[in-house]
Amino acid sequence: MATTTSDYYEVLGVDRSASQEDIQRAYRKLARKYHPDVNSDPGAEDQFKRINEANEVLSDPGTRARYDRFSPQFGDDWRKVPENFDPGAAGTPFGGQRVHFSTGGDGFAAGGFEDLLGGLFGGGRSGFFGGGGIGTVPGPDVEAELELSVEDAYSGGRRSLTMGTSSGVRTVDVNIPAGVVDGQRIRLAGQGGDGLGEGAPRGDLYLVVRLAPHSRYRVDGRDLTVELPVAPWEAVLGAKAAVVTPGGRVDVKVPAGSSSGRRLRLRGRGLPNPRGGAGDLYAEVRIVVPEHLTDAQRAAWQALAEAHAPADPAAA
Repeated sequence: MATTTSDYYEVLGVDRSASQEDIQRAYRKLARKYHPDVNSDPGAEDQFKRINEANEVLSDPGTRARYDRFSPQFGDDWRKVPENFDPGAAGTPFGGQRVHFSTGGDGFAAGGFEDLLGGLFGGGRSGFFGGGGIGTVPGPDVEAELELSVEDAYSGGRRSLTMGTSSGVRTVDVNIPAGVVDGQRIRLAGQGGDGLGEGAPRGDLYLVVRLAPHSRYRVDGRDLTVELPVAPWEAVLGAKAAVVTPGGRVDVKVPAGSSSGRRLRLRGRGLPNPRGGAGDLYAEVRIVVPEHLTDAQRAAWQALAEAHAPADPAAA
């Protein structure tokens, strides 16, 4: 029987919910069309073989049930999966699980990662293969959310992850590109779930970057926004102020007459971009009023208020 990578339902042109009668009707129609005795096209014979293969699987309710159960997860290896294997069982590496771990502010935290991923990367696998003759099944790809601080995303760098597997503890080196953004995927080839059977290859591990909420920065793609507190007289008269960016402190000029909400653009001070221009950082002016005043300061503010008081039309 020919080996193909086609979906059997697509081969017959029917939905997955098709009845047995629908499957047989589609098979007979296609078999007549592509039978080598009536179709001389070069690819007709191969298509005829695929049609027969699809019908052989889908026309038998038991075989069809196994195909429906295992082919979405294992593709062409669906026949090799033991009948009693549950691809959705908790604690197996094939449950479609998502895990979450974090670097915090100082790089990856080793503690807790093994506990989170121990089952996902191979825990409880002793019953998957009851004996020889079944063959091997490649390991599944695994997706995990990688929470980074803005500072870690800005600087990137090489880190090590320690994770538990069925064969012990495994350490994986991860190179975080400088300037990764929320939603970006980092692929670690061959570091996913363990395969079934001796010599079966592991799947891949995909780390999906999530930027953690930050007390200072607001993130929009590669652009960052930070509040810039200024005193009222600095907003009125103008001033030079220091802005904290992920790359260090930068002096910025606050123009005279700046109101709260004014955004000062620091070009290229956002998250870097290895394939193009870096994002920008916006310092958003926020006027901060003094909480405590001396008598002299209060008198000065009072005099300022009086100087700006509107003229009384009745006194004119």
